[in-house]
Amino acid sequence: MTLSLFELSPAIDRATAAAQFAQHGRVQIRDVLTPESASNLARVLHRETPWGFAYFADGGPPAVLRMEELQAASAQRKRDIAAAIHRSAAAGDYAARFGRYPLVEAYLQGWAPGGAHDLLLEHINDTPFLDLVRHVTDIPELVKADAQATSFAPGDFLSIHTDSHVAEGWRVAYVLHLTGTDWKPDWGGYLNFFDEEGDIVAGWKPRFNTLNLLKVPQPHHVSYVPPFAPAGRMAITGWCRDR
Repeated sequence: MTLSLFELSPAIDRATAAAQFAQHGRVQIRDVLTPESASNLARVLHRETPWGFAYFADGGPPAVLRMEELQAASAQRKRDIAAAIHRSAAAGDYAARFGRYPLVEAYLQGWAPGGAHDLLLEHINDTPFLDLVRHVTDIPELVKADAQATSFAPGDFLSIHTDSHVAEGWRVAYVLHLTGTDWKPDWGGYLNFFDEEGDIVAGWKPRFNTLNLLKVPQPHHVSYVPPFAPAGRMAITGWCRDR
């Protein structure tokens, strides 16, 4: 039996989504996958993903630990990493920490050939999904998408940034949420958007089976997940590109 992992819902109102994107440069599309696909994909993230760890600190490039490296890291190294992240955030510099599984790298390096994660990346780069994004954003030049699985556990966050990698072909950022349906606002993990004075002009709860699309660059962040949050904010994220 074929696993339904990424079947788009036939009920998506593409015209309304396109109008909202045209007006604001961003849109949240709810119930984007069929219920069966969303449930299967959530199970892959929750039960079958070997989570590593990604962080930004001290003005350096993104640092990534695979699950095996994270498990082998000493308590002192973990404390040093946390201190560097917090130091950068406190100084107002770009900082972040979150669980990560790099779908493109895993696919190209054959971490789990033919597995659910490889199948997911192929679906994200197939015609149905790319056509949906092209239609909603009115950017027909989009030709491919990269992807990573992300998990924001208690203590994780992603500070304000713009995704200004235009030279690399980034045109639209996307976030496909597979977070539990009972996520509470006080648990953080919101995708917030800012104006030039630093005020939040829009904020989106990490709702189960929603696709967020945002034209880049524009300032946004993922808000801090507090220690009392009992669950992680799980999603597939990446950028749709014109090259």
